[in-house]
Amino acid sequence: MATIFTRIIKGEIPCYKVAEDKDYFAFLDINPLRAGHTLVVPKKETDYIFDLDDEQLAGMMIFSKKVASAIRSSFPCNRIGVAVLGLDVPHAHIHLVPLDTMEDINFKNPKLKFTPEEFMEIAAKIRGKVAL
Repeated sequence: MATIFTRIIKGEIPCYKVAEDKDYFAFLDINPLRAGHTLVVPKKETDYIFDLDDEQLAGMMIFSKKVASAIRSSFPCNRIGVAVLGLDVPHAHIHLVPLDTMEDINFKNPKLKFTPEEFMEIAAKIRGKVAL
């Protein structure tokens, strides 16, 4: 059975897409730690990130770097934090989170709530700055 991320990639479940190329897909986390919190996933459904072959893993990081640059220019911050947890959805994914302090990437923090319109605005802002 397809993961929720595969269903998002296929357009079966709506998302706030930020970027896409032939191999990778980036969209806003709907339970964000910060405005701009984005997930990057490979289109090839693979459960564990380190089960990706070297080329896929390297490509995912290069794609993530481009998305991170767009996030940082859209939401000024000290850095973009990168987290790979992989326990909640059996599909490899990278969290990109704007950081001003280490506490900003604490997944125990309360999640932010945005309206659909706010999510659309955040995604459009980042999408407009992604250089693929």
